[in-house]
Amino acid sequence: MTSSFLSDLVQYQRLFQMIFVLGLGGNLLIGFQVSVITYASEDIKTFINATWVERYDSPLQPQTLSLLWSLVVSVYCVGGLLGCLLSGPLATRYGKKRSFMINDLIIIAAALLIGCSKTARSFEMILIGRLLYGITAGVSFNIHGQYVGEVSPKKLRGFANAASSAFFALGKTLGQLMGLRELLGTQTFWPLLLALSGFAALVQLLLLPFFPESPPYLLIQKDDKEGCLQAMKDLWGEGHHQAEMDDMMKQKAAMKNSNVLSILEVLKDKSLRPSLCIIFLLTLSMQWCGLSAIYFYAFEVFRTAKLEDDLIPYVALGVGTCEFISAILCSSMIDHIGRRILLLGGYAMMALALALLVMTLSLQDTFPWMSYCSIALIFLFVLCFGLGPCGGVISVMVEIFNQSSRTSAFVIVGTTSWMCLIVVGMGFPFVVELLGPYCFLIFLVVLIWIVIFIYIFLPETKGRAIADITEDLGRIQLGKKFILTALRMNFTKDPGLCTKL
Repeated sequence: MTSSFLSDLVQYQRLFQMIFVLGLGGNLLIGFQVSVITYASEDIKTFINATWVERYDSPLQPQTLSLLWSLVVSVYCVGGLLGCLLSGPLATRYGKKRSFMINDLIIIAAALLIGCSKTARSFEMILIGRLLYGITAGVSFNIHGQYVGEVSPKKLRGFANAASSAFFALGKTLGQLMGLRELLGTQTFWPLLLALSGFAALVQLLLLPFFPESPPYLLIQKDDKEGCLQAMKDLWGEGHHQAEMDDMMKQKAAMKNSNVLSILEVLKDKSLRPSLCIIFLLTLSMQWCGLSAIYFYAFEVFRTAKLEDDLIPYVALGVGTCEFISAILCSSMIDHIGRRILLLGGYAMMALALALLVMTLSLQDTFPWMSYCSIALIFLFVLCFGLGPCGGVISVMVEIFNQSSRTSAFVIVGTTSWMCLIVVGMGFPFVVELLGPYCFLIFLVVLIWIVIFIYIFLPETKGRAIADITEDLGRIQLGKKFILTALRMNFTKDPGLCTKL
């Protein structure tokens, strides 16, 4: 296995370099912006109030300050929704490579706005910058996963897709690290902290021109067979790539005039409805699995465990680091174990950890030592998320759609994801206030349900041609027939939809 790994490392070194460059200006920046805003919150509120006093000689009312801060936080999600809707037309017209480069320019503009906001004494520049960051996050969220999946051969497709999720976890961890008071989380350096994304975008903008566009895009949408072959040789070495070429040719033959399906056409196509149902519900499971709630509630658990306030940010950093390390492990295992078993095991263990967490949280007033059990369960929950859903979901999302429908399908999924994020972000604090630790029971029900759904419906996609996966899924009819077909596929010895794990 070691010799095989070293051989792949040499043969696919250009591919690994490209995965790194794409991650640097892609999901890493989304994760960074999600986590870093928390550490700059008090300093930004102070700045907004001080700016208001300078302009109008009176401080802001607490309610107005809270409203402005809510706008700073929520405008990112609004931008994400807009960027998600723009990503489809952008990728179709300009390709994924040039779309990323356009995105980098917008990120740099947003970083300059926020970086100069304190000097200009304008909190409006923060709002505009956060909106632009959100738009670029919506574009990156949709294009990053597609791009890394399309530039990778079948044997490394799972690794590449899981690596894109690992970059998101890395971004969150870097945000937690750089946001510490010992580094940039201070009243002086918070503009630089929020503007750091511009440096990563600049590096990607300078390096990406040295890498090719995705081979499927060149062959299927641009009808450039020579360019496709050259891209594969550049990224995969001089080996034999006929299997991947055959897969792309099957996708091309299945498309009408090499046209990319619009969102409406994808929704109307009956053969795509099983795939849409799977991807839609997997996306909901990611947003409603309880991870955001765990991060939100973790500080309360740490305080209950009598941890010192100065120590809590470091423990939170440990949680983020745990997610990143487990995501790395997922990317190394996914092409050997398979997507389905990782998702089943990950979600099942998350459900168990969450059930135990509800019990320990409800008993910690009676038994103080239960607080430490709660901390351990938080780490276990995040570890299971990183090992399973973190990389498995994005791999399935890329592999159950062909080139003609993938872009529009990702727009549909991305829109759903951002809307769920807005709902969870706005509603969860009220749910916590109402239910306390029992709020996790809502997510426990979702986790149990998604485990059952994956077991019955989800095919294994490891090592299979995308054209074969989409063709098989297209034969399934929704309703009772869908359920019966899926059950029969799971219990039959014939590989069919669900291959050996």
